Amino acid sequence: MRCKKACLVINPRSGQNIVKLPDVMAVLSAAGWDTDIAIKEYGGHTMELANEAAEKGYDLVIGYGGDGTLSQVVNGVMNAKGQHSIVGLIPGGTANVWASEIGLPTDPIKAALALINSEPRKVDIGHVEVESLTFPEANQGNRQQGTAKKSQKKKVKSSAKAKHHFLLMSGLGLDAAVMGHVSKPLKYRIGPLAVGLSAAKELPTHHQFPVEIRAADGGRKGELLWQGEALQVVIGNTRRYADIVQMTPNAYIDDGILDVCVITAGDPLSTMQQVTSLLLRRKPDNMT
Repeated sequence: MRCKKACLVINPRSGQNIVKLPDVMAVLSAAGWDTDIAIKEYGGHTMELANEAAEKGYDLVIGYGGDGTLSQVVNGVMNAKGQHSIVGLIPGGTANVWASEIGLPTDPIKAALALINSEPRKVDIGHVEVESLTFPEANQGNRQQGTAKKSQKKKVKSSAKAKHHFLLMSGLGLDAAVMGHVSKPLKYRIGPLAVGLSAAKELPTHHQFPVEIRAADGGRKGELLWQGEALQVVIGNTRRYADIVQMTPNAYIDDGILDVCVITAGDPLSTMQQVTSLLLRRKPDNMT
C-alpha cells in the first residue's frame, strides 16, 4: 500500500502495546511511511484523535488496539468533515474479532508487515440512529389513600445527527447490559470468557421487549421481516459475537447486507442452557 502520511492511534492497555511500538514503527518507517503517533489518554479520546487525524488529511488512520479501539477509530474517521482517510488496524486487544474475520495476524509486527503489503478494500459498515427514547420516571413516593402513584413514562427525542457506525455487530436488549458490565481487568486476564461470565450474570434478570425488524427502504418503513418479543437482537456485519459464538454465521463484510439474529427467552431451565452454551462457545438453540 502506498501511503504518504499515517497516524497511529494507540490504546496503551497498561503498557502492553507500548512495548512493541518501536518495532511496529520500524516496520512502517522501512516501508517509507511517515507515521505520527497519538496515544489515548481517557475514554472517548481515541475517537477524537482519529477524527482530528482524518480532518488533517492523513492518508491512513491506524488503530493499534482491540475491537473497541477500531470502533472508535472508524467513528472518528466517518464523522470527519470532507476527508476520506483509509482505516487500518494493528491488533492489540483481547479478542481481536475483526482481525480474525479478515485474516490479519494478531502479532503486531506481522500485522504491520501485512498492512504495508496490502491494498485498500471496501467493506460494509452499519450505523445506528436513535429517533427517541422512552424512560420510566422514578416514583416520587407520593401516595394517595394507600395507593402508590403510577410511574410516568417520559419520551426523549434524540438528535438526528447522533449516528454510531459499526464494523462488527450492534445489539439491542441483553447485549447492551452484557457488554456494558464486562470487567476490563477480568477481560485482560481471561479474554473473551469474561463476556460469557457477564452473560451468565445478566441473562437471568432480563426480560423480553417488543421488536419489529424491517428491511431498509430509503429511510421509510420497509417490509416487515420479523415481529415479536425478544431477549436480544444482534445485527451482524461479521460472524462471531465477542469471538465466542457465531450468532450471524452467514454474514460477510462485503456482501452488501447486514444479518440479524433474534434471541427469545424461555423457561428458567432453558435460560441456564443458554448461559452454558455461551460459556462453551456454542450457539444457543433459541436463536432465530
